[in-house]
Parts: sequence; structure tokens; C-alpha cells
Amino acid sequence: MNPFQKTIKRKSKICSSSLVKMNNRYMGIFVLGLPYALLHSGYSGLFLIILAAALCCYTGKILIACLYEENEDGQLIRVRDTYEDIANACCKRLSPKLGGIVVNVTQVMELIMTCILYLVVSGNLLSHSFPHVPVTEKTWSVIAFVTLLPCVFIKTLKTVSKLSQLCSLVHFIIILVVMTYCLTQIHQWSLAKFRLSIEFEDFLVSVGVIIFSYTSQIFLPTLEGNMKSPGEFSCMLNWTHFFACVLKTAFALTAFLTWGKETKEVITDNLPSFLETLVNLCLLAKALLSYPLPFFAATEIVYACISRENQSKYRSPLFSLGVRGSFLLLTLLMAMFIPHFAMLMGLTGSVTGAAMTFLLPSLFHLKLKLKKLSFLEKCADISVFTLGFLCSLAGIVCSIKGLLEVFGGV
Repeated sequence: MNPFQKTIKRKSKICSSSLVKMNNRYMGIFVLGLPYALLHSGYSGLFLIILAAALCCYTGKILIACLYEENEDGQLIRVRDTYEDIANACCKRLSPKLGGIVVNVTQVMELIMTCILYLVVSGNLLSHSFPHVPVTEKTWSVIAFVTLLPCVFIKTLKTVSKLSQLCSLVHFIIILVVMTYCLTQIHQWSLAKFRLSIEFEDFLVSVGVIIFSYTSQIFLPTLEGNMKSPGEFSCMLNWTHFFACVLKTAFALTAFLTWGKETKEVITDNLPSFLETLVNLCLLAKALLSYPLPFFAATEIVYACISRENQSKYRSPLFSLGVRGSFLLLTLLMAMFIPHFAMLMGLTGSVTGAAMTFLLPSLFHLKLKLKKLSFLEKCADISVFTLGFLCSLAGIVCSIKGLLEVFGGV
């Protein structure tokens, strides 16, 4: 168990608030890209939001099932604590630490890409909030980055938690404002705005965006382990995915029906100027307050892996500061290099999102529980794995191709 996961386990006691916290995770800032996903996926996008919720709920349950084994009395005992432990158990014949390395690399990639997305969207929001200021979007991203420099001094999850708590209130206010405005434009709604024919490549990028809006599997083992009643985890997961699906569908649908073909990558860019600036500044605050959590998690995982051998030089405060500083700079450089919110979100969802949400949970479940699974359960795991692999492969190709076209590489 890495220090980040130990800190969560020590600091958090999740009980009845689990439902709210999980919904906050699912209804993050990246839900703002869903209307744009509908633009490129048409009616199928609505089906995808529902299907993704059902599949993510299923893989969340089988991932937690991998934490348990039956004892001699047939009782389920929790023998593993983290995603990394599950991966190591599956790959122990090949290498005791191979699975954990794969999972940690994938986790760090997803967390760092999330940080990059926060910087990209911050630059976008500032650019559209102050259009008359002669500053480029990339420069605005640098300005946002400067406000995040204190992140290198964050040493505990307690500080991160306090910042994250502010995000929930701000986020629901933003969603409420956007949906209220959309409802005032209901007279303009028309189902004719949905595309009957879709471009296959655009559709696959949309798949990545939708998948990324649901990714949370890396937090589930720790979440379940800290619940006062772990037996209620399955019920909690059902309700969180149900509410997330309803809210995401309602938000994406109302926003898309309001703007149709004019729907932009970040939906707040479509708002009239008197609302856009206010909402964008609220979103900016949310993005900057959200950044420390994935950043802290990623740096703690990397720092733990490097210093695992108890080498004193890797446990010095200066080295820890260097790791955090390097990661902070990496997120800025990547944000400057790929300043396209929807495409970057789609690529992240296709690579790490699909791997952590579909591929690895179904593969691990088959590996650890094969002899105890029914025929239908085996078919379900194989189907999820196959679907995840195909979507991931196609999404990666199309997202990269789209980015290359944007930069004039093709």
C-alpha cells in the first residue's frame, strides 16, 4: 500500500456520505465535455452515457470482489487492500511486482493527464472570460500554473481535502446556472439537432470523453475499505452510478438541445457574455481547487515507488520537493503542447480510462475467480474486456490522428 492510500485510510472514515462523495467524483468538471460528445455521437451518445454507467458499475463490483477470498468456513475475508495488491496477485507467477508496476504506471498517467486537463481548461476559461486582454490561451495557462506553485509544499491529504470540499458547492452552482439558462431556451429545442449520421472517428473520440467522465476505479478499493458497512458498497455503487447517469444525461441533453451544432468543447463557452464570465470564473476556481488531489496522489505513488528500498537519499525532504516540482512542471509543458480540452480528454479516456475501468478489472476477475464464476459471469467479463480493448484501441488511434490534424502533422 503506497503512502497516498495509507493516508486516505487513516484520515477518511466513509459512511453515509459515500453516496455524495462518489457523485462529486462522477460529476466533476469534465462533465462539461459531454454536450460536445453528443454533438459528435448523436443519439448513440445518450445510449453510451447509460451503457458506460452500467459497465463502470459492474467493473467496480468485480474489482472489489477481487479483494476477497473465501476461508475454510466459506466466509469472505478481505485479503487485499489496493488495486496494486490485486494486480500483484494476478501476476505473481510471472513477477511478484509486475502487476503493481503496470497499475501504478497507469494510475500515474491518468492522474497526471487529469492535472493537465485542469490546466488546459483553466487557460480556456481565462481566455474566454477576458477576451479583450491581448493574451493567448497558452499564456493564460501559465498564469493559472503560477497560482498552483504552492502545491509543491503540500505534504498531507488533510490540506487537499479542505480544498476539495469547496469544489462540490461551486460545481453544483455551476451546473444549476447552466441548466437553468438552458431551460429558459426550451422554445428553441428540437430533436432535429441530433445528427442521424455520424463520423466514425469523431464517435470514437466521444466514447473516450464519456468513459473518462466515469473513471473512479482507482479509488474504489480504498473507499470500500473505509466504509463503516462494507456490505453496503454494492448498493452505494448502484445508486451513485444511477444518479450520475441521470444527471449527466439531463445536463448533456439540455445543453446540446440549446446550442446544437454550435456546441463547443467546453459548454460554458456557449453562454451569453453576462453569464459566461461569472460561470467561467467559478469554473476556474473549481479547476484550480481540484488540481491538488490528483497531483498529490500521483506524486505520492511515484515517490513511494522510488523510495521503497528505504534508501535515505530518496527519503530526504529535498528529494520529495524535487519530485513534486518536476511533476508540476511536466503538467504545464504538456498543457502547452496539447491545448485541446475535448481531444485530450478523449485520448485520456481511451488510454488510461478504458484500461483502469474495463480491461484490468475484467481481466483480474477472470484470473482470480475463474473457477467460481458461472458461464454467464465469464461471458460478461470477456465481453467487457473485448469491448474495452476495441474502444481503447480505436479511440487512441482516432484521438492521436485528430491531434495530429490540429497541429498540421497530417
